[in-house]
Amino acid sequence: MFGLRYGAAISIRAISFETRLRPTEYPSRLSRSFSIHAPANGNFRRSTMKELIIGGSRSGKSRLAEQHALACGLPVTYIATATAGDEEMATRILEHQSRRPAEWALVEEPLRLADALQHHAAQECCLLVDCLTLWLSNLVCGGESARLDEERNRFLKVLPELPGHIILVASEVGMGIVPMGELSRRFSDEAGWLNQSVASICDEVTLTVAGLPYPLKR
Repeated sequence: MFGLRYGAAISIRAISFETRLRPTEYPSRLSRSFSIHAPANGNFRRSTMKELIIGGSRSGKSRLAEQHALACGLPVTYIATATAGDEEMATRILEHQSRRPAEWALVEEPLRLADALQHHAAQECCLLVDCLTLWLSNLVCGGESARLDEERNRFLKVLPELPGHIILVASEVGMGIVPMGELSRRFSDEAGWLNQSVASICDEVTLTVAGLPYPLKR
C-alpha cells in the first residue's frame, strides 16, 4: 500500500492521502522487508528492494513497472525476455520500446536470465525484467526439461541475493479455464509455480487489473 521516495524527506503515499515524515519519525515496521542505511546527513536509502508486478494480458502491469522504475530515482537497465517470433509480437515489442526513456540501458536475454541479473545488478541500479512469463515460455517451448529446471532453479537461487532495486513483471495465466493441450497445461502449471516462488522472495507484490494496482504483499 505504500510507495517510497527518497531525499531530505520521505514521502509515504497511500491511495487517498500523502503524509510527510521526518527521517527520525520513519516507522520501523516498514523497514522489516528491506535494508535501510541512515547516513549522518539524515537521508535514507534503501539498499535492496525486490518487487513483483503481476497481471493478465493488457492489465497495465508493464506500465506500472515502468512507473515504479522511474520513481525509484536510480539508473535503469531494462531486461527484455521477448523474441519477435511473429508480426504481432514484433508490434508489442515496438510499443514497449516507444514508451521507454532513451537513457535506459537495454539487455535482451530470452533464456539465461540468472546470468543477466547477476551481471547487471548493482547497489545503485534498478533492473526491470519484462517479463518472467515470456522467459518461462521460451524455456518450456524449447523442449528441454533439464534446461528449464536448471535456468529456473538458478534464477530462484540468485534472486534473493541480488543488490539494488529489482522489478519483475509476470503474467497471471491460471485464472481462466484449464487448457486442453498437454503443453498448455504444463506451461500454466509452471507459470503458477514460478509466480508463487517469486512472490515468496519479493518484498512487494502488486496485482494489476484494468490498469489499477492492487497491493498483495507489502
